[in-house]
Amino acid sequence: MVVFQGSKIPKQFYSAITIALFFLIDFSTVFAQHFTTSSYGVHYISSAKSYKQTIKADSNKKMYNLQQIIPGIIVDLRYASSQNFVRKSLYPVDAAAPFLRLPAAKALQLVQQELKTEGLGLKIFDAYRPYSVTVQFWELVKDERYVANPAKGSGHNRGLAIDLTIINLSTGKEVDMGTGFDNFTDTAHHSFTQLSQSVLQNRKRLKEVMMKYGFQPLETEWWHYYWPNDRNYEVLDLNFSQLRRIN
Repeated sequence: MVVFQGSKIPKQFYSAITIALFFLIDFSTVFAQHFTTSSYGVHYISSAKSYKQTIKADSNKKMYNLQQIIPGIIVDLRYASSQNFVRKSLYPVDAAAPFLRLPAAKALQLVQQELKTEGLGLKIFDAYRPYSVTVQFWELVKDERYVANPAKGSGHNRGLAIDLTIINLSTGKEVDMGTGFDNFTDTAHHSFTQLSQSVLQNRKRLKEVMMKYGFQPLETEWWHYYWPNDRNYEVLDLNFSQLRRIN
């Protein structure tokens, strides 16, 4: 018998405890190598090496550049310009690209294919967003109706959320959605109905086709849709150059 903290424990159980403690310490070391912890308490991945290890374990976690896999998609990343609510560029213009995890990217391919049969297509305002940018947004707005709380991380940070609208393929123009992107008023809410019938129909069409292929809407932003987090996707703070090199 072996005495452990004042109690008698059979030797074989003592060995099991020793092994368990070894693996617990080893897991803590691996966790520390993979993740950085923010001042808000969120664990996130900031190194290409750690990201590669996650996609090696689960290929569905790989991020894909939508421009490379969805023919005809239009990209207008607003945070790579000053056309956004902070009035300055937060993404590098020469490297920024619309990335999503594999299941969400595949679903968006189907959305684009269906809209094309109607002479319509998608324009992307934002997709993957580095965690550090979400922190900047929160420190400016601090309103969870419109920006993600960095204590939770966002769908954008996980490569699961997309901001987008519909365009007319023959003209290249956006259909009328009643407000522009990044409108922080009730008018942008899905439940707001004091709009023209054509605007309501346009919003309805976007919502229908996105939900048909698995996306869910955000009530306060007609342009924002997210893929259900069914695989424990990690929060990422990789820059766009890192993602481009990996792809």
